[in-house]
Amino acid sequence: MNKNTSPISTCLAQEVIEAKGSWSKLIKKGQYLKLVDMEGQQAVDFLCFSAGLPADRINIPNTVKLNKSLYIKKGDVIYSDHAKKMFTVIEDTCGMHDTLAGCCSCEIDLVRYGVVKTQSCRTNFIAELAKWSMGPAEIVSNINFFMRVTVGTHGEVEIVPSNSKAGDHVLLKAEMDVIAMISNCPQQNNPAAGFMPTPIEVSVWSN
Repeated sequence: MNKNTSPISTCLAQEVIEAKGSWSKLIKKGQYLKLVDMEGQQAVDFLCFSAGLPADRINIPNTVKLNKSLYIKKGDVIYSDHAKKMFTVIEDTCGMHDTLAGCCSCEIDLVRYGVVKTQSCRTNFIAELAKWSMGPAEIVSNINFFMRVTVGTHGEVEIVPSNSKAGDHVLLKAEMDVIAMISNCPQQNNPAAGFMPTPIEVSVWSN
């Protein structure tokens, strides 16, 4: 008989984030953050900050070096500037999450695609940061959950269609009190959000 080995049992909060939307919340040490790609191939741009010391925030180079991988997967740890554990990936049904491409912005999409935009992951992050009395300078390289970026033999980097299917999820355990921040990527000019952004589900759990 198969047993449910998931560590979560009590849902503390649950919300559907609309296509192109944003979200942020304080996650207490020992709580779990679950992200569900409801329709598949929807990039979820992710930042996090120590609640006790917001200047100690997610650090992608530390995370890559200490996990020895460009891709986030089950068992990996998200590290801070001070090399402190912020989150551990407890469950992952997708298996490949990007650390390279960062967030989209209106400015870079004008350069890349010649389009004039008023919303991007950068503008979403700016709006969420303001809720915590932080500003645009706090935007650093982020994780893109459910987004696939390939690296060629000569270092070529390309955003390609994701492995993520409808219902795929990641479950993160908070290793400290953390402000978690999400932009449900509004990108429509590359495969990051399947060329058509869709909703995601975000929930917070205890065991």
